[in-house]
Amino acid sequence: MRKLYPLLLMVLFIIIVKTAASQTPKSEYIAPTEPEVLQKMEWWHDIKFGLLMHWGAYSQWGVVESWSICPEDEGWCKRKIPDYNEYVRRYEALKYSFNPIHFNPDKWAAAAKDAGMRYVVFTTKHHDGFCMFDTKQTDYKITDKECPFYKNPKADVTKEIFNAFRKQDFGIGAYFSKPDWHSDDYWDPNFPPVDRNVNYETSKYPEKWKRFQQFTFNQIEELTLNYGKIDILWFDGGWVRSLAEQTEESRTWLKHKAVDQDINMPAINAMARKNQTGILMVDRSVHNKFENYFTPEQQIPEKPLPYPWETCMTMANSWSWVYNDTYKPTHKLIHLLVDIVAKGGNFLLNIGPDPSGQLDDTAYVRLKEIGEWMKINNEAIYNTRPMAPYKDGKTCFTQGKNGATYLIYLADVNESMPSEITIHNYQPKANAKVKLLGTDEMIPLVSGKNFITLKLNGKYMLNPPCKYAWVFKVD
Repeated sequence: MRKLYPLLLMVLFIIIVKTAASQTPKSEYIAPTEPEVLQKMEWWHDIKFGLLMHWGAYSQWGVVESWSICPEDEGWCKRKIPDYNEYVRRYEALKYSFNPIHFNPDKWAAAAKDAGMRYVVFTTKHHDGFCMFDTKQTDYKITDKECPFYKNPKADVTKEIFNAFRKQDFGIGAYFSKPDWHSDDYWDPNFPPVDRNVNYETSKYPEKWKRFQQFTFNQIEELTLNYGKIDILWFDGGWVRSLAEQTEESRTWLKHKAVDQDINMPAINAMARKNQTGILMVDRSVHNKFENYFTPEQQIPEKPLPYPWETCMTMANSWSWVYNDTYKPTHKLIHLLVDIVAKGGNFLLNIGPDPSGQLDDTAYVRLKEIGEWMKINNEAIYNTRPMAPYKDGKTCFTQGKNGATYLIYLADVNESMPSEITIHNYQPKANAKVKLLGTDEMIPLVSGKNFITLKLNGKYMLNPPCKYAWVFKVD
């Protein structure tokens, strides 16, 4: 993942991704069949709201995660060191100064739970190859003796994060990058890297590629054996795929001719599900049987999608911590959550910790304010499914597994509660009762031909139960 510069490139990227996500045909989704996986999918559908965290040694520079060492992105990364090789050398040397002494995952987990989040996905390894867990496959890791943080009792930050969030009853997800730009078996030092892909022809050096396959297999085996119960393996780097799986879209990532990058997902899947029964696999953008749900990035589809999906999006502008980042207002974040859930998706909201191991104060404020809204209205979010017409004007619909319908009115910034709300293309059953969540009194309902009108009284107009969006429960 990355933050694109200049602005024009960012806009173009979002348009491309949005178009691809909205046009992905249902035939490309291969639904799982294993009973344990189906059960886990139902759980995932119910919990709706999660936390994604991008964090690594790169946070010390306040630069975009990994991408500044990729040659194809020299134009927008704006390296302060002009010489590419010297830049990479200094970037990789960040390992020797990474010392996040204020790392406190219990505080993160408590704030996320208070916000109503129910699962976490943490970057155990990004594309640069720096491991935030105690792997035995490389010394390029936070627990290596040459990293100053290795002496800290919380040095294995992945284990600490997973344990802290488990204590708060979170589902646990491990983000893992399939490409590894630090590995000599992915970016061979005998060949200059050209783009994000492997920099040699794997068919000419099959033993080298087999070593990389085994290296990847071993690291995922470590994660699934040594880090407690894991619910989701969230694989990034979708360009690492076999030739047979490459598409016209995926070939746009290639600056040279197509190369087979078969990572042997069948073996990884079998091993992971042996170690973690029913674990969800998310082989992002490959659209194979190892992609149990799709992950549109930094955008929301225009309409419900005919397969399981999750929008991953930044709370600020960047995935990782950068100086003076701008955070989305709470009003927008809650509207994003409602829009996503009403269309049948999950919302995975990203926050990047700073180099000392702390979250920005603004992030805590946002989580607290989201939590205040969720405490009143969470039944319209959790355990719900999409319901046609999904949205009418400023009102979104969700259908509870309890049989109730939820009408969620998205208020404009500083908008006062109106005296009445009319909703078209929806007709509840006769004698339906309507309640404004956060209150005990019933709301009068007037039915017309293919519409209803909710009549609100002055009491709630002057003192609504919450900000940002009001939820009407129809029983």
